[in-house]
Amino acid sequence: MNQDDKKIRAAVHRALESSGMSRRNFLRLSGGGALMAGATASGLLISRPARAVPTSAHIVIVGAGAAGLDSASRLSRELDGARITIIDRQEAHYYQPGLTLVASGLWGADKVTDRNARYLPSDVEWIHDMVAEYDPDNNRVVTEDGRTVEYDYLLVTTGLQINYSDIEGMSRDLIGQHGIGCVYDRPDVALATWQAIDRFTTEGGVGLFTRAPGAIKCAGAPLKMTMLTENRLNERGTRDRAEMHYLPPAKSLFSQPDIHDFLTEHLPGRGIQIDWDHPLKAIDPGARTATFATPEGDRTMEYDFIHVVPPMSAPDALRNSPLAAPAESKFAGWLEVDQYELQHLRYANVFGAGDVNGVPIGKTSASVKAQVPVAVENLIQNIQEKENTARYNGYTSCPLITQVGRAILLEFDYDLKMTPSFPIITPYEPRWTSWLMKDYLLLPAYRAMLRGRI
Repeated sequence: MNQDDKKIRAAVHRALESSGMSRRNFLRLSGGGALMAGATASGLLISRPARAVPTSAHIVIVGAGAAGLDSASRLSRELDGARITIIDRQEAHYYQPGLTLVASGLWGADKVTDRNARYLPSDVEWIHDMVAEYDPDNNRVVTEDGRTVEYDYLLVTTGLQINYSDIEGMSRDLIGQHGIGCVYDRPDVALATWQAIDRFTTEGGVGLFTRAPGAIKCAGAPLKMTMLTENRLNERGTRDRAEMHYLPPAKSLFSQPDIHDFLTEHLPGRGIQIDWDHPLKAIDPGARTATFATPEGDRTMEYDFIHVVPPMSAPDALRNSPLAAPAESKFAGWLEVDQYELQHLRYANVFGAGDVNGVPIGKTSASVKAQVPVAVENLIQNIQEKENTARYNGYTSCPLITQVGRAILLEFDYDLKMTPSFPIITPYEPRWTSWLMKDYLLLPAYRAMLRGRI
């Protein structure tokens, strides 16, 4: 058992003790250790066996987020003689799944802040710059500082771009002021959001919770922020002072139909009004008003607190490059990959992993965990001039927090069918066991993933 596995088990024990249930009783109720068995089956605790394929290929990884670091760790271990280069200017590393907990006042910003250097293998070259141009016809990228980097294979793991300016009047600098919050982006932004929520849950007023149209990172995050804020109001005894609205851009709350049905009843049952077909168009911070482009025309609403979810896209350099899916594609602007093999559809030496991929679902850290082994395995098979055999089935996961101490562990695939890794945890109702995973287990598992161990 490696050190990360030991940390995960220790976290389980601490959480069980704090809940008043002994580890022995929990294991008895879970069917003789089904939690750990389920974790093993889903790859949370077990490392893949190491191997070394000889090659002199130069592999360039663009992006040092979760997918980039995991890929670099795996390629470093599984190849012998390869030159591996990663390109990213970012020094800090943020545990983005924890930002909802920071924005809810449950975690400090330091808990989700780390350094990329801690996880990058020593034999991987790190270019501290950003890619400004992709030139796949000539197997090269050009950085913002004008450096040309040639490659034999390219692995794109850039993540996505948050487009604040797509909402008139909105910018990152406004978060934490004028009652504006946004859980995405960085720990300091999440902390500023908590300060705004703290005021709102103390004073009350009108709370608006938005969701951008199109693909976004962690589609459950806007729902979590809505329900956690309502939970905070109840804890403080100020729920009767607040009016709450959840405003989706269409007529869906969640892509998985069973959870959509659950939320359609659950939110109104907590006094949260659902305003369908309300994509946020503009915001006036001084007047504290938000304008929505509804099918009946623009609607302007006053607010005391608003949680803004900006539209998101692939980074500009990628979406304006030959690697992006064309305008007629339903994944226009995202990296054009085969959704199962994660290999580019037109450039055979290009692969993708993580949020940047143009696939039906899967912009979560859990998807990164499932995608990276597939992209790396198929890249290595291409080096060996073999056919791709690894497949990504669209697996994604979201611990949908409904209140402090309760969550629903959602796991599903491209077919939107539930694929639970833990038989003891029902995916259809809030449970403390799912909360335990979110609050205690997933961060050490994430750090193990960055080192390519799970």
